[in-house]
Amino acid sequence: MARSFLKINDSAWIFADSLRTPMQVGMLATFEVPKDRPQFVADLVERWRGVHEFSAPFNWQLKMLPVPGWTTLEDDEIDLDYHLRHSALPHPGSQRELGVLVSRLHSIKLDRRYPLWEVHVIEGLEENKFALYSKAHHSQVDGVGGIRLLKRMLSADPERREMLPPWAVGMHGPDQSSLPAKPSRREAAVAVATTNSGPASAVKRVVGGLRDGLGDTGEVLGSLAKTYTESATGISDPGRAVPFQAPRTIFNGRIHTPRRFATQQYSIDRMQAVGERTDGSINDVFLAVVGGALRRYLIEQGELPDEPLVANVPVSVRPEGAAKAGNSITFLYATLGTDIEDPIERIRAIRDSTRMGKRRLPSVGGAAMDAYTAVLMAPFLGQAILGFGGRGTPAANVVVSNVPGMEEARYFDGARLQEIYPVSLLFNGQALNITAVSYDGLFNIGFTGCRDSIPSLQRIAVYAGEELAALESALDARKKRRGRAS
Repeated sequence: MARSFLKINDSAWIFADSLRTPMQVGMLATFEVPKDRPQFVADLVERWRGVHEFSAPFNWQLKMLPVPGWTTLEDDEIDLDYHLRHSALPHPGSQRELGVLVSRLHSIKLDRRYPLWEVHVIEGLEENKFALYSKAHHSQVDGVGGIRLLKRMLSADPERREMLPPWAVGMHGPDQSSLPAKPSRREAAVAVATTNSGPASAVKRVVGGLRDGLGDTGEVLGSLAKTYTESATGISDPGRAVPFQAPRTIFNGRIHTPRRFATQQYSIDRMQAVGERTDGSINDVFLAVVGGALRRYLIEQGELPDEPLVANVPVSVRPEGAAKAGNSITFLYATLGTDIEDPIERIRAIRDSTRMGKRRLPSVGGAAMDAYTAVLMAPFLGQAILGFGGRGTPAANVVVSNVPGMEEARYFDGARLQEIYPVSLLFNGQALNITAVSYDGLFNIGFTGCRDSIPSLQRIAVYAGEELAALESALDARKKRRGRAS
C-alpha cells in the first residue's frame, strides 16, 4: 500500500477532530430532474452502485502511526455501500425539510475505519428536484478544492451522458468535459506521492518555508511578529482587526454535537452593484450583510457587545488550476462593524478593515505561505486540539468565507445544477460558520451553527437578506439627498 504524510496544517484538522467538533466539510447541491427522464434518480443510484473504481482522495484511509498519513487502498478494499447513501424526503420535500436532514447528516462524525467521505443522494424534493449532500474530512479538502472537484465531476454540456461519480473522478487530472475514463492508478499514485514523501516532510516544509521567507524579504517573520504584538498588546492601527482581541459572545462558548443549517441566495449582480456604490468588493458587501444580521440577532437576544465582532476570513492561496487534495488557505481578520448602526458607515469600516488585512498578508507562496499559516493559526488550532476553545477570549467571533464557484451552468448526465451551498465545520469557541459560494450568477450562502448555542439560526439567515435590502435602501436615500442638495 502506498503511504503519504500530511502537511502540518492538514494534520491539525485531524488532531482537532472529536465527536462534538467533527472536522468535516460538506456541500449541498440541488439538481433539476430532466423532464423526459422521471426515473433519473433511481437510474443514477443504480449506475453509481456499479462504479467500484476509486481515485484520490476517495481511496485514502487515515493511519495515525507514526504520524498522520494516508494509506492508498485498492478498489476491492473499499465498501461502496457504506459511502454511498440513498435517502428520500416525504414528497414534496421543502427547502426547510432538506435543511433539517442535512443538519442531522452533518452532525455525525466520519468514521476513521473507512475512507473519510460520504455521498448522499436525496430525492423527493419539490419542484422536480433532487439533491446531493457530500462530506469529507477537512484535512483532505478545503472550500476551493471542493468546488474544483465538483466542477470536474460536472460538464458544461447538457447532452453529455454516462458521466462518472465523484469518487471515480477524484482530484487529479482533467475534468469530465474531456475525461473518457477515470485517471489511471499510476496517475493517482504519482499525484499522492508528490504531495508529501515521508514523515519528516511536513516539518521540512514549515522550516524550509520560514527559511525561504527570511531569505527573500523577511515578510513572513515581520508579518507574524507585528500580528502577535498587536494581539498581545491590543494596540494596532485604527480599524484593523487582530486575533484574540474579539469580544466574547454567545457564538464563542463550548459547543455540542447537533448542528443546524440554513441557506440564503442573492443575485451576484445585486451584490456587485452595492459594492460599486460603496467602493468595495463583493466580499465587503457579504461581510457587511453578515455584520448587520449578527447585530440584529444579538440585539434581539440582549447580547450585543460594545466592541465590534471580528470575522476570521479564509483566503485561498491555491495556485490557479491546482486540484490537489489538502488545504491551500491562509487567513485574515476583519471587523464586522456590529457596533455601527448605519449600514453605509458599517460597510466603510469593513472595507477599510479588509484592505488593511490584505496588506498584512505576506506576498509569498508555496512552503513559505504554509509556514506563515501554520504559525499564524497555531494558537487557534492549539485551543481546538487541546480542548481549551470556548473558555477564554476568542481568536475571532465567527468564520466568514467566500469561495469562488462556477460562472456558467453545469450539468450531470443532463440534470442541471440549480444551487450549491457549503456546509462547514465548527470549533469550541466558534459556534457559527457562514460560507458562500458563487454559481451561475447567484451568491449562495450556507449558515452552519451549533444547535444548542444558537437558538433559531434561521433568523440570522433571514436577517442577512433584510440587511442587504436595508443597505440598498440607505444608498438610494443618500443618492436622493445628494440630488436635492445639488
